[in-house]
Amino acid sequence: MKPTDDLRVKGYRMLMEPAMLKQDLAVSPEAHDTVFCGRKAVDKILRKEDKRLLVIAGPCSIHDEKAAYEYADKLQKLREQVNEALVVIMRVYFEKPRTSVGWKGLINDPRLDGTCDIMEGLRKARSILLQINEIGVPAATEFLETITPQYVADLVSWACIGARTTESQTHREMASGLSMAVGFKNGTDGNMSSAINGIVAAKTGQSFLGIDQDGRTCVVQTNGNPLAHIVLRGGNKPNYDPISIEQARLSLIEKKLPESIMVDCSHGNSMKKYQGQAIVMKNVIDQYIAGNDALIGLMLESNLFEGNQKFSGDLKALKYGVSITDECISWETTERLLLSVAEKLINSCNRSSTDRWVNAI
Repeated sequence: MKPTDDLRVKGYRMLMEPAMLKQDLAVSPEAHDTVFCGRKAVDKILRKEDKRLLVIAGPCSIHDEKAAYEYADKLQKLREQVNEALVVIMRVYFEKPRTSVGWKGLINDPRLDGTCDIMEGLRKARSILLQINEIGVPAATEFLETITPQYVADLVSWACIGARTTESQTHREMASGLSMAVGFKNGTDGNMSSAINGIVAAKTGQSFLGIDQDGRTCVVQTNGNPLAHIVLRGGNKPNYDPISIEQARLSLIEKKLPESIMVDCSHGNSMKKYQGQAIVMKNVIDQYIAGNDALIGLMLESNLFEGNQKFSGDLKALKYGVSITDECISWETTERLLLSVAEKLINSCNRSSTDRWVNAI
């Protein structure tokens, strides 16, 4: 008989069990405290128990450990300066969805040479997350592959389901079992309904196929994620304007969902130009100060240096601290923006209310 199975499969490579990787790269007490406090702060913001705004800031994607640690060191100092008004979490993205083809991120191809040693990528990703949390900076990431969370999710304080996967039943099921808050981005065309339907599904208990901590295929049963929320990232046109924000708020109300809206200052909202992120951020902050308390946070794509660079395959030709995926604002711009926003929020609060920004954490 002729074979009918695996006709186009080149081969299989076994992965280490999640439990073994976690044993090799165990969570330290310092990292545990960072994750615990980061998740708790996000929880309180989403439940409207903390007046501060959530800011997810960091590189579009991580490709250089040294640059990632330098950025985290700088961000930790800035976090302390703006803590009264902002909860800042570092964007630490290792998985990149592609419209067609291209580098799929550090986990998939950690050496950037097409060898795709995913086990090395998982080990490197966990090591980077561990060290960033030990610096004292909570981490945020996008989960693209549904097996990845078992290897790294215990070191993540906020997660994202991207625009290309927000319609995916598999990702909605996965989100229902994640231990941290999850933001669903609107579709690449700007459609909000896919994200809102994703939130409904993620808040519901699910049963689906996955792996356990020992790497065994199993049926995963979840309780649902009460902290799922929408992230507006633009589409065919930006959607951070007051009318788009109100449309999102009314759509959430219609589905009996909490009025919690985050705005991505990059991607479709900035027309993929780093210069536009500051414009988006200022507009959203003005809406928040004007009284729109449905707004709970912002996302910034930020790196040590502005812009991006094309990767030709030559690692030695790469400029240090410059994105190899989407355009990012520079560290100096990031610092200036967050300090300015924090001051503006505090001054506005002092003028309009005696309420304190920070509740006990």
